Amino acid sequence: MKLLKLQQVMEKTSLCSSSIYNLMKEGDFPKNISVMGKRKAWLESEVEEWVMARIEERDITLIKEDD
Repeated sequence: MKLLKLQQVMEKTSLCSSSIYNLMKEGDFPKNISVMGKRKAWLESEVEEWVMARIEERDITLIKEDD
């Protein structure tokens, strides 16, 4: 299991920090965990699953548009 810092999450998703926190608040992005004190991190596997879900949504949309 690997933990990601905010900067790493931003690099993996191409999102800015405010977008990440807004999506988290809406329940549309994996929540971070407290590592120690105020230190927060995200599970890499959950962030990667979120990215894969975006790819799947894109592919489904493309298939529907072709019909």
